[in-house]
Amino acid sequence: HYSGLEEAVYRNIQACKELAQTTRTAYGPNGMNKMVINHLEKLFVTNDAATILRELEVQHPAAKMLVMASHMQEQEVGDGTNFVLVFAGVLLEMAEDLLRMGLSVSEASYIVIEGYEKACKKALEILPDLVCCSAKNLRDVEEVASLLHTSVMSKQYGNEQFLAKLIAQACVSILPDSGHFNVDNIRVCKIVGAGISASSVLHGMVFKKETEGDVTSVKDAKIAVYSCPFDGMITETKGTVLIKNAEELMNFSKGEENLMDLQVKAIADSGANVVVTGGKVADMALHYANKYNLMLVRLNSKWDLRRLCKTVGATALPRLTPPTLEEMGHCNSVYLSEVGDTQVVVFKHEKEDGAISTILIRGSTDNLMDDIERAVDDGVNTFKVLTRDKRLVPGGGATEIELAKQITSYGETCPGLDQYAIKKFAEAFEAIPRALAENSGVKANEVISKLYAVHQEGNKNVGFDIEAEAAAVKDMLEAGVLDTYLGKSWGIKLATNAAVTVLRVDQIIMAKPAGGPKPPSGKKDWDEDQND
Repeated sequence: HYSGLEEAVYRNIQACKELAQTTRTAYGPNGMNKMVINHLEKLFVTNDAATILRELEVQHPAAKMLVMASHMQEQEVGDGTNFVLVFAGVLLEMAEDLLRMGLSVSEASYIVIEGYEKACKKALEILPDLVCCSAKNLRDVEEVASLLHTSVMSKQYGNEQFLAKLIAQACVSILPDSGHFNVDNIRVCKIVGAGISASSVLHGMVFKKETEGDVTSVKDAKIAVYSCPFDGMITETKGTVLIKNAEELMNFSKGEENLMDLQVKAIADSGANVVVTGGKVADMALHYANKYNLMLVRLNSKWDLRRLCKTVGATALPRLTPPTLEEMGHCNSVYLSEVGDTQVVVFKHEKEDGAISTILIRGSTDNLMDDIERAVDDGVNTFKVLTRDKRLVPGGGATEIELAKQITSYGETCPGLDQYAIKKFAEAFEAIPRALAENSGVKANEVISKLYAVHQEGNKNVGFDIEAEAAAVKDMLEAGVLDTYLGKSWGIKLATNAAVTVLRVDQIIMAKPAGGPKPPSGKKDWDEDQND
């Protein structure tokens, strides 16, 4: 029987283990998909840990620590969220074995925490030695595509060649000379129909909208962007007009028409031939836009409006005033196109180094396209990480087994009780190749013993061969299965921090209303007059 405090520690560990187990079966290219139905009853079919966690409402406070670590990895690296969860879960599982060895929980927790922190520090020291290659030229589409394979493969196994090439084209085309890559500059537009292989990259922006007026295509576009409705100005105060006869009524409406005519003519005279508005388009304004051959596009989202301004170099004007040359945006062509049976407006930049690229995703269902979008996000984030640090480590469990081997040797040199925790930390690394093997339907113990045997001979780059029928290993550098150095180091750091934080907790104190009878509700409208 445990005391109350010990019970709390074990309960925390149990909650975290269950959460990690959920995403563990989704790890790697052969991971199973999860069907998640969120609080709005929206259905997600995915094996992306970040999405699963975002849509699950995790209630247990200790399990929330793991979720937060995983979110941090998502923000910092954009990929490797499942690694953090699985690794942190196994660290806590190992800690449970140590806590059950007989010491009091507070003593054992201290020893385990001490050992884990030492081992984590050692792992981060060893990691630079495991770097197998670096990205040479991030402006070479073929090379970048080969480096993005691994991150795309874990989400879209089988389509990774095609998708990695698309993502590479989009990323390379907008990589600025300064090297500061912004993930937001890669947009995704999803259109149902055809198949994944019909997806393409466009320099510029694509909106699922129709044009408002008669003009549907403009070459060498000069674009005026308005954040206000395309309509006559309305006075801020209400005015009353007294009309005595029919002639005055005619003149009044004619005055309004003339005013609108002048406003639209002024915009056309400034050289603009495309008008983008963030509000509604009045019928009268539309009539004059057609008269002066202006192409009209309405964007409801202010974010879309801002991104368009960034793409074409325009300034969004708050009132219907004619734009100056500096305020107008430019792009090669704006045209209405039909993709499948969906009308889209394309703002196309021919020049290679456009500010924004759009990946047009095609697919048979919304769920499938959402999953491809998540794979694209991971690929784009991997490219961003490579612009910060070009180093790569072997994937497929090779890095983890090498770390496990070296940290076990380090644990044997440590005096004191924390050597047990250090060895358990090393053993926890085996969970990654184990998860890959289990999800591929191969005997995990056989894979791990083979990996250890090969690594003892000094082959650091050998990992689990996912495509083989049986438990086989191969050189990950030759196979092109590579993980980013930054992703791995952040993952180890965040998983260890999360596990240690959970182990430091011995009580969860929640602020909730006390029990007991509810206060009397009383009569509702006691101050109302009863005679009404």
